[in-house]
Amino acid sequence: MTVRRVRLRADRLALALVAVAAVLAAWSGWSWYAAAHDDATARAGTRDRVLAAGEQAVQNMNTLDHADLARGLDLWESSTTGDLHAQLVQGRGDFEEQVEQAGTVTSARILSGAVTELDEPAGRAAVLVAVRITVAAPKAEPATKDSRMLGELTRTAEGWKLSALGQAPMGTTGTPTGSPGPTPSPSPTGR
Repeated sequence: MTVRRVRLRADRLALALVAVAAVLAAWSGWSWYAAAHDDATARAGTRDRVLAAGEQAVQNMNTLDHADLARGLDLWESSTTGDLHAQLVQGRGDFEEQVEQAGTVTSARILSGAVTELDEPAGRAAVLVAVRITVAAPKAEPATKDSRMLGELTRTAEGWKLSALGQAPMGTTGTPTGSPGPTPSPSPTGR
């Protein structure tokens, strides 16, 4: 084999490798572009934001300290919108009295959650959230209860907020029905 023939084969091999590299680079670029502009990716991001907002709002709505009542109720109001927000604002005075008299401290910890519905064009979503609620009353042992909450969320200028919240009956994964929100209770049994 002559030197010229060896060089010709080496040149052909190099050219083939360059062609393969170019095809792989083009394919990688197209795949990256398609993934970045995929509606499913954007929808997954929206679902993540809805779930985070829903879980935080459920935690907020199940956390209240009689010693820092104004801040807690302000947090409730800032976590809600629509009829639920109006209900909280309207009943705030009476509820403050009840909680101050009871002297309770309620705390919540999210166990898990899921988005059960998402209508992004309409700005509506629903979540199912498992939460552990602990209520401490004066001169009583703290009571802990695991609960499943159904929440409806509405997109606002400030982000996703609760527009309805209620207990999830066993075996239910749909949206809350009935009352637009929780019936606040300062009792040690929670909501």
